[in-house]
Amino acid sequence: MKPHPVFAFLYDRLARAAEPWEGQFREELCGPAAGMVLEIGAGTAANLRHYRFAARLVAAEPEPNMRRRARARLSEARVPVALVAAEAERLPFADRTFDTVVFSLTLCSVQDLRRAISECARVLCPGGSLRFYEHVRSDRAGIARWQDRMEGPWGFFAGGCHPNRDTPGALAAHGFEVRLRRFQPPVPGGSLMPHVIGEARLPAPHALDASPGRSQP
Repeated sequence: MKPHPVFAFLYDRLARAAEPWEGQFREELCGPAAGMVLEIGAGTAANLRHYRFAARLVAAEPEPNMRRRARARLSEARVPVALVAAEAERLPFADRTFDTVVFSLTLCSVQDLRRAISECARVLCPGGSLRFYEHVRSDRAGIARWQDRMEGPWGFFAGGCHPNRDTPGALAAHGFEVRLRRFQPPVPGGSLMPHVIGEARLPAPHALDASPGRSQP
């Protein structure tokens, strides 16, 4: 689903309103990211000011209204940033380009979860780090059933978001070794939207897809 221009406005407002409690998780996610860093689905750039050690940050966002708002926040960055138009499932970067890839509330809304993870693996350098902060399918059966019921209407109002995706399971299925912790956001209805934050790595050696390299960021 292609987000309406109003969605970018509302998303940005919600991200700013959540910063008092969410900022600590964004800092945990982005603060340690080092080397050449790719953030996939950068949205309105709520994470920019939390990067400290990146040699260079490439912020990829496919939706033009989101990019417009992200561009207005580039002055908040403490590291060199390039804002590019790119989809998670079709990254215009060569194999093994990035030391770190970051997903922040993104994998819930990509059209093809497996392909997005595959593209992430392709552009990661050997031994690279995938850092993620996502809301995911509950590990409690009763709540997971409610998430399944909510999926259609939630996606309609939330720009194609899927509240019931088992993102950690999808990463593990691709071969990533996943470390994470689960928590509930301190907001009304937070139990219906469990979050995870963590890191995933591919065991070495890992045979990446042999697709031809593409242009550098």
